[in-house]
Amino acid sequence: MKSNYLRIIAILVVAITAVIYLALRATNEIVSPDDEIGQSDTTLTTPEPAKLFGLIVDSFNIIDGQIKSGDSFGKLTGEAGLSAAQIANIAQRIDSIFDVRKIAIGKKYTILKGSHAHKPSYFIYEASKRTYYLVGLGDSVFCKVVQRKQTIKERVVTGVITHSLYETLAKQEVHPGLAMKLADIYAWTIDFFHIQKGDSITVLFQEVYVDDTLYVGPGNILAARFDHFKEPFFAFRYTDTTGQTDYYDFEGNSLRKAFLKAPLNYSRISSRYSARRYHPVLTVWKAHLGTDYAAPRGTPIMTTADGIIDKAGYTKGNGNYVKVRHNSTYSTQYLHMSKIAKGIKAGVAVKQGEVIGYVGSTGLATGPHVCYRFWVNGKQVDPYKQKLPDANPIDTAYKADFLKRASLLKKRISKL
Repeated sequence: MKSNYLRIIAILVVAITAVIYLALRATNEIVSPDDEIGQSDTTLTTPEPAKLFGLIVDSFNIIDGQIKSGDSFGKLTGEAGLSAAQIANIAQRIDSIFDVRKIAIGKKYTILKGSHAHKPSYFIYEASKRTYYLVGLGDSVFCKVVQRKQTIKERVVTGVITHSLYETLAKQEVHPGLAMKLADIYAWTIDFFHIQKGDSITVLFQEVYVDDTLYVGPGNILAARFDHFKEPFFAFRYTDTTGQTDYYDFEGNSLRKAFLKAPLNYSRISSRYSARRYHPVLTVWKAHLGTDYAAPRGTPIMTTADGIIDKAGYTKGNGNYVKVRHNSTYSTQYLHMSKIAKGIKAGVAVKQGEVIGYVGSTGLATGPHVCYRFWVNGKQVDPYKQKLPDANPIDTAYKADFLKRASLLKKRISKL
């Protein structure tokens, strides 16, 4: 009996001790003199303030949209609370940076206005995906042009051409501007008006994003391989220590030639050089010693090489035309212009790619086009059968560095 009593007493003592220990431990965990404030497992964090165009906008009402027909800087800011006098003053003070009269339909805008303010504080006009104007509308009027943070990513695409370079790249979900960049790079070496079915392209290029996620468009083309008539044409971008940038083949030869392949950037050839051709106006068979490029009226016509204007005028057959003497060997002529470019007259020096006139149908022509003619030593010939001089190759001082870089780039476009 006595042993049972002692056993009960012992259990009670252990239980009471345990309760006291747990209570003290709990108390110490809640408030401990050794703990510093802020050292608990649960940390209270202050949320980051909302930002827009680099401004904290938590306290602003945001008014945004796209410029519509009839909208103006004055109308939009006036509806937000500015007076006519305030609008005129702001427009005048920022005019050297931002001409508010030139805001365009479809562009995005944002107005920030305080919750209890009578007038807006900021006007933001998004001129492009990369650039916006930030206008301060308060007591301290200001305007600044802001370039969004850009991110560059690299991408490689490849494709076999079944119809056109544009369509081939479009199937790869590539921005159409890439086709234009390629056409510019290969303007001296590839006849883009006669791309063959089965030709192929592989290109390593940059894609530009702003704010990490908004796609802007293609950046620089770093390397490309264009297989045309089963012959590979490589292009490698290289910038030397002076900042000069150009494109070269794998041996370091410039892709530039003395003459462009065509006097137009984007069009189609409607009739190639031929010894006999049925003339659509004279309705007789005669030699057609030129190449016709059909294009919309007003399309700029470029001189295919540096030279001096030999003739610029009008004849019944040629219509408005320009003839360029490039040197003692080569001359070119451009016929049927709607008009000759301003300042183009005999004796004027022109640079390769300079606009000398615009596509039309003057003279003996049925529709808008330019007839491109080519002379070698006074004899008219087919320009596409001539071996024309190249531009200078890469400087020997940079060739070793170029070849090292070109080898790495070539591997990257050869993996696919």
